[in-house]
Amino acid sequence: MNNTEIQIQFPEPGNWKRFILTAIFPDSNGFVQSRRFTRDNIPADQAPALAAAVTVIASMGEDWQAVQVWARLDDFINFDRRTDEPTSVESIWLTVEAVNPQGGRRTFTATDYPEFIITDPAAVAFFKHFTKQ
Repeated sequence: MNNTEIQIQFPEPGNWKRFILTAIFPDSNGFVQSRRFTRDNIPADQAPALAAAVTVIASMGEDWQAVQVWARLDDFINFDRRTDEPTSVESIWLTVEAVNPQGGRRTFTATDYPEFIITDPAAVAFFKHFTKQ
């Protein structure tokens, strides 16, 4: 079982500058730790990767606005690869809980939005930075 993830809560859906990021990860003794961050205490070198992930989240179609996001590290299997490309690559998989103006609530995954699988190495580095991997 993998106890490592990043959760991002947006208390004001659509206001992407206001969030709480919680990194959840096991420490060296196996105890699950959690650390909270806001926009003000995200290291400057990590801000571009966070901005790229928020862009993916904000680009959801329809009238849905994210209220909570779960990010997990997993391998993306590339079935359509060329022979010189790797079979799999570490990637970030997003699950997004969103609300609409009518009060509806729904969870979206990569099945709904394939761009919720982020293979950018900077996103993987961001995840590992906050989960101490």
